[in-house]
Amino acid sequence: MDIRSAQLFLHLASSLNYAKTSDQMFVSPSTLTRVIQRLEEELNVTLFERNKRSVQLTVAGERVQRFAKLWLEEWHQLHLDLQLASAELSGTLRIFCTVTASYSHLPALLDKFRLQCPKAEIQLSTGDASAAIERIRADEADVAIAAHPEQLPTNMFFKRISTVPIHLIAPVVPCRVNDLLAKQPINWNDIPMILPEHGPARSRVDQWLRDKQITPAIVAKVDGHEAMVSMVALGSGISIVPEPVLQLSPVRERVRILDPQYQYKPFELGICMLNKRRNEPLVQAFWQLILPN
Repeated sequence: MDIRSAQLFLHLASSLNYAKTSDQMFVSPSTLTRVIQRLEEELNVTLFERNKRSVQLTVAGERVQRFAKLWLEEWHQLHLDLQLASAELSGTLRIFCTVTASYSHLPALLDKFRLQCPKAEIQLSTGDASAAIERIRADEADVAIAAHPEQLPTNMFFKRISTVPIHLIAPVVPCRVNDLLAKQPINWNDIPMILPEHGPARSRVDQWLRDKQITPAIVAKVDGHEAMVSMVALGSGISIVPEPVLQLSPVRERVRILDPQYQYKPFELGICMLNKRRNEPLVQAFWQLILPN
């Protein structure tokens, strides 16, 4: 068993979904299957029971899961000790953030980080902000730039970067959505809405809907605020988006901010990581770049 095989096995043992692990760990389904088969051949046991409906760990698989977790933790600690003994930090820092955050907040942080750690390599992956915590938990990233979740897991550390306002937006182009918004009073139940699939933005729009007693006409549920702005610009409906996403969108001129007479609670945007990883040299060097709030 090598490091990569252990990481793939542990992710699959957590997700119990070959397609999900293949997608999130950036390997083909056939490669993942071969890795698991090779481990089973090496250990002469069956690690997973698999049928058309589900994947389950065997008793042997559970024992290997416990061993692999301890082994990887020991490997990380060895890597940490060796880095601390080095005069200059090196290695790879894996960062996860949204596409917008890679434009709006990450460049300034990386400019400082590269001055402090010129030998370090940066591995950047992007996706929906609501996936940040899961990416950290699954050891697919060392740090993430994300909104503070409603409930921060106890094993997570979060350091605030900034406060991000959020807005309800509508299209500019002539369309049915604007015809409905022009009516007074507005019948919000008739307005097509594009909702976030999940995450902090979804909780805020759900609160607004409850407060105004709206039963929305949902036309789409979308992962990623950037895509939501594009759908609004095309006249598909209204949606709620963070201000940086709106300001940096290439279709910014095709949408407008609505005033629904409701103040949405802004996001706290920050750096998050596992508590146990905070003192690793590269991780520590990255989050210490942020001034105390």
